[in-house]
Amino acid sequence: MMTLDATTLPMIFATLMGVSILLYVILDGFDLGVGLLFPFATPTERDRMIASIGPFWDANETWLVLAIGLLLVAFPAAHGTILTALYLPVAIMLIGLILRGVAFEFRAKAPLSQKPNWDRAFFAGSLMTALSQGFMLGMYIMGLDWTGGHALFALLTAGALAVAYSFIGAAWTILKTDGVLQAKAVTWARGGIWGLVLGMGSVSLATPLVSPRIFDKWFSFPEILTLAPLPLISAALIGLLWYALRHLPTASDRFAWFPFVAATGLMCLGFAGMAYSFYPFIVPEKLTIYEAASSPESLRIILYGTCVVLPVILGYTVLAYTIFRGKATSLSYD
Repeated sequence: MMTLDATTLPMIFATLMGVSILLYVILDGFDLGVGLLFPFATPTERDRMIASIGPFWDANETWLVLAIGLLLVAFPAAHGTILTALYLPVAIMLIGLILRGVAFEFRAKAPLSQKPNWDRAFFAGSLMTALSQGFMLGMYIMGLDWTGGHALFALLTAGALAVAYSFIGAAWTILKTDGVLQAKAVTWARGGIWGLVLGMGSVSLATPLVSPRIFDKWFSFPEILTLAPLPLISAALIGLLWYALRHLPTASDRFAWFPFVAATGLMCLGFAGMAYSFYPFIVPEKLTIYEAASSPESLRIILYGTCVVLPVILGYTVLAYTIFRGKATSLSYD
């Protein structure tokens, strides 16, 4: 039986927080990506794209709330350090999320002449959120130290993550639509895949270089052999994605699911690599999960609450995706 002690509890909460972040990146990533693709779609196509994410986007953002909540209550020292260092991009992200939410609702109720303005606001909110998250990722990898070089790398990851989100948004559109819009989404995905490759490549190359400890974890023997499947599987998935996108859409729509599933797999592999690289640190090279954790007594109480809340979140997420499975229909507010 597992003992809930000062070693086990921080690991449990770090795992829960990591899974929450991963689910947020995948699930909210595709609806952010849909927003980023708005300028390339016609007004009618935008309505159908909104219909494809409408039942899910609010629930998707729950995972971000859960991740930040776990960081605050389980690792308060890390919460203060990380959010203090990333105050500006966090503020921009929150403004973007608010703008997205307002635009999502108001575009349905505004006069027809004002609808394009709210569509532009939805795109702007999606872009602000994606870029700020990418910038935060880059600064986190660089150790949260603000220097010119670190900021330039963060700008690179900001752009790469935005393109990666647009790719998974296009993959979602391929899955949830058909006809002309689906064919357009395939074209968008063919361009966006290179952003996905650039983002994963830049993060994968930079992470071992910022820390001798991380470099040794990846390139010492026998670790280099044990970890070899991660980049090899990633390369195979990218190759399969490239091949699949050259043969989509198909008349039978048989493989419309593959781009989204493959993109999800790539994000999981990338996240696994980052988790391995930074463990046991929650603030890179400064603070471990054990040093940042709340007392074991506090963590036990929080864990009991999490055991109630987490199944509820998982339950309604699965329920929403089950009820609204299949192709998105034309948007109607009647």
